[in-house]
Amino acid sequence: MNKLPKTRNEVFTELWPSEPAFRLKQLEQALFDPQIKTWAGVSTLSKEQRQRLTDETPWISVAAVSTQGSSSGDSYKAVLELSDGACIETVLMANKRDAWTVCISSQVGCAMRCQFCATGRLGLKRNLNIDEIVDQYRFWQGYLLKHPKLSQRISNMVVMGMGEPLVNYESVRDALRILIRTAGLGPTRIAVSTVGNLFGMERLLDDPDWPPVRLAISLHSADPELRKKLMPSSVPKFHELLTGWSRRYIKKHGNRRHHLTFEYLLLDGINDSVADAKQLAKYVKKIGKVKVNLISYNVTGETMAASSAERTKAFADELRAHGVDVTRRRSLGSDIAAACGQLAGK
Repeated sequence: MNKLPKTRNEVFTELWPSEPAFRLKQLEQALFDPQIKTWAGVSTLSKEQRQRLTDETPWISVAAVSTQGSSSGDSYKAVLELSDGACIETVLMANKRDAWTVCISSQVGCAMRCQFCATGRLGLKRNLNIDEIVDQYRFWQGYLLKHPKLSQRISNMVVMGMGEPLVNYESVRDALRILIRTAGLGPTRIAVSTVGNLFGMERLLDDPDWPPVRLAISLHSADPELRKKLMPSSVPKFHELLTGWSRRYIKKHGNRRHHLTFEYLLLDGINDSVADAKQLAKYVKKIGKVKVNLISYNVTGETMAASSAERTKAFADELRAHGVDVTRRRSLGSDIAAACGQLAGK
């Protein structure tokens, strides 16, 4: 895997190892000030520091290759180039708060190989560093400023773009901490989606530095064999291990605003029968307070198809009949290949 480029904080610390910690805090605050466009505008730093930073590290670590807006105007996608020429995608989506949700990528490509996901077919090129994660948010902040007719408020963020966030654990964790303390995003306004990386899940459960963001686990089937076919990264006894972990997670973090979500992609004739719903309900009820979020399949070039409206309703009704808390994710941006599973860095 390619070596990650140095972060701004690393460059600053190498240049001025004796500077007090509050200087780094001032640097972070300046990055999110919409009136500052370059290092030269950071008045809290000395003139010499501003010039050295200009010479050593970019003001923002991503550059737009292209941006597209959906025909409905409720979503925008950007292809961003990184310092080594690699590209990632990030999405801006309208939400019910009359504001925007930013969908962030955590890796260039992905190694998980989920059968329904375009990103998984790319393989993993490398992890993103802290700046490259944070700067996707900053990119959209700047984009909105250039488009004043759009709502200027970003109220939510999801780490559900390209990559598996918990494989890039430290960078994702530290980027989230920066965004929470500097961008004004509350922890429960941020959701991190994982394929069920049990190593990372165990780690965050005992990590005092992991922020109390919401977690969404891609389940997609309560049947171990079917899940393994859909998600080759699934490990033996995954459901059993997930049950124990989920109970511990809910005991530690669960409250009215902080719930655990299981994501379930409905695939026509594969995992969307009433029998599948009954099996899922039985599994969820063993755990306790969990939400099931039903997701519509978006075309990624595979032979799979989305479940019909009738089968989707029957599936949801069966879950509710068993007392399962069910939500349905709105699919946005499919006309610009910006919907769930479609991001491929193109």
